[in-house]
Amino acid sequence: MSPPLARTKRDLVRRRLLAWYRRSQRDLPWRRTRDPYRIWLSEMMLQQTRVDTVIPYYERFLERFPTLEALALADEQDVLREWAGLGYYARARNLKRAAECVVRDHDGQVPRDPEQLRALPGIGPYTAGAIRSIAYGERAALVDGNIARVLSRLLAERELEPAALWRIAGELVPERHPDQFNQALMELGAVLCTPRAPDCARCPLSDACDAFATGRPASFPAPRRRPQPSEVEAISGVLERGGRTRRAMLLLRRPSKGLLGGLWEIPSVAGNCSDTLVSALRERTGLETRPSGRLGQVRHVFTHRALTLHVVRLEPPSGRLRSGSDARWCSPAEIHELPLSTLMKKTLRLAELNL
Repeated sequence: MSPPLARTKRDLVRRRLLAWYRRSQRDLPWRRTRDPYRIWLSEMMLQQTRVDTVIPYYERFLERFPTLEALALADEQDVLREWAGLGYYARARNLKRAAECVVRDHDGQVPRDPEQLRALPGIGPYTAGAIRSIAYGERAALVDGNIARVLSRLLAERELEPAALWRIAGELVPERHPDQFNQALMELGAVLCTPRAPDCARCPLSDACDAFATGRPASFPAPRRRPQPSEVEAISGVLERGGRTRRAMLLLRRPSKGLLGGLWEIPSVAGNCSDTLVSALRERTGLETRPSGRLGQVRHVFTHRALTLHVVRLEPPSGRLRSGSDARWCSPAEIHELPLSTLMKKTLRLAELNL
């Protein structure tokens, strides 16, 4: 375990970093507010997602759900539709559930207490620290990938355990302006202390940085070995009825839990067997059909798996759609209003439905 930070180094880091942040911070929409809901929303959206991707989603989401109460009362499908394309959909479902908890159990006020915050769905130590420090100005540490990299380089430590990173972050957070300090640490890692090409010439901490002193700052921390995504296959079927003027396509809603939970898709099953697809469709919806030709393939990489999706066209069905099957016939305009994943938008473009 690394020793505690020397007081002189800790004070220098605080002073230099705050001064740099006040003159160099990016103008981001969530930095113009202290509203705990908006801070919380931004932190949930920013998890594993680039800032420039998040900004338009953040602004549209707040137009649709401007308050925590509005989000708590919203239909989950509406929430997922505003999130569609941002990925990691469990974030949206957890945010919706947590908003309901806050309205029901905390009189609509996002709690300050760390235990109460951590009890909310989807809130871990990082998000709790961000809400407490940025929204409420409390002395609370947080560690994300950017902060872990900055701390590792400050101490020239190639492999710091999570507990050590949180301890060091806690030592650094000042009593005054903890909100600015935590955002400054994140900002430094995002814009200067980057993984492969740190801009040490512009860094306010370079003369206090042990990794810079080694002459090879980019070698800290040790690179994490990321496993290659496993290759998986699935098959989807485009099932339509009606002519061109009354075109309707069958879509099914995925289970609320799990990958892409709660989103809509054309009928799909694991593997590459069209007979399995037809059998699963019959069991779920009561509709009879059979394949009438292959449309092509779609490739999509998730965090831990690389998917090859085989897409087939299905013949117009016989039978009636079973009630309660969570399936519906949708016109192109209606499909556009449903929450769809990026994968499904790619698939529908292959089926010549422009989304």
